[in-house]
Amino acid sequence: MSYIKTKGIVIKEVNVGEADKIITILSGEYGKMAVVAKGARRLRSRLSACTQFLCYSSFLLFKGRDLHKINSCEMIESFSEAGNDLVKLTYAAHMADLIYDTVQENQPATKTLKLFLNTLHYLIKTDRSPGLVIKIFELRYLCILGYAPYVKGCINCLNETFEGLSFSFKKCGFVCNNENCVSIDPFMYKISPGTARAMHHIVYSSMDKLFNFELSKPVLAELSTIVDRFLREMLEKDYTKLKFLRDIEKI
Repeated sequence: MSYIKTKGIVIKEVNVGEADKIITILSGEYGKMAVVAKGARRLRSRLSACTQFLCYSSFLLFKGRDLHKINSCEMIESFSEAGNDLVKLTYAAHMADLIYDTVQENQPATKTLKLFLNTLHYLIKTDRSPGLVIKIFELRYLCILGYAPYVKGCINCLNETFEGLSFSFKKCGFVCNNENCVSIDPFMYKISPGTARAMHHIVYSSMDKLFNFELSKPVLAELSTIVDRFLREMLEKDYTKLKFLRDIEKI
């Protein structure tokens, strides 16, 4: 019987039978992996802690044709404290949904795993604005998936500026207010220089500097409007957990 050793984080769990689970882990080497955790729901199970949602662990797996089976596991880090905050838990679950929908099995996902772990750290273990953290994740993740918008300046005339810009969902990038450019898309969304700079930072900064900025509430609201729609149009899906959070904010 062959084995696989990998590190991964639990992005989904489904109860099976009286005491078992099928978990989905995100692995840097193997992408999305469906794994059977026998007896993991028993109170004294040695697999219980490592198979919880948002637990990052080292796994030794029996290799199966469709499903792998856990032989042993050792926790590296847990983000379970997200369960103490409904907003943070919902954001974390939203990210997990995105990853589950877009990561393939048996395809490396090193960049995705690193981004997810870093985002969870800032979301759950710091006092950073959850709304900003999640927008950073969404836009950067779209870049990983190959949907990076053009944010160096105007996509039409290539003028490198952050002033007087709009965002064109049709062209997937910034468009300046030059008379030869504004006509390319009549339905563009005007943005402030602060939003333009924030998007440029998210798309191009190194991972260690990705979260190193703050935004005013108006700029964050503008960024959220653009990223929400861009995400919806690129992935052709409206993620309901974000709607739930927007409804909470209105209460």
